[in-house]
Amino acid sequence: MNVVSGGNVPWVVSSGDPAATLEIVLQTQTLILSWHQFVCGEGNSEELRIAFASHDVVIRGAGLDALLPAIASHRVVSLRESLRSERFSGQAGRCIHEIVVRRIESEL
Repeated sequence: MNVVSGGNVPWVVSSGDPAATLEIVLQTQTLILSWHQFVCGEGNSEELRIAFASHDVVIRGAGLDALLPAIASHRVVSLRESLRSERFSGQAGRCIHEIVVRRIESEL
């Protein structure tokens, strides 16, 4: 798998075959989600939503629309939430300010 990351952009995209999993690195934990459980993705340059069978992921930042084609083709390998100090550093361009992950509880 070839991996492409654009400078300080906090996401990694495979330039080869689709990835099997998506790693989400938060301030307090790391989650690994299977692309086989991917349901849908939507959003714009400031907010994306990625739905999996077990989790909903909301990503807020700037320049995020560049991620949509990679999400559609399951080529995003990892996403990293910015550190608090990075959120207020006045970064321009592509960045992730916040990632919110919510577990979907099944009603059995």
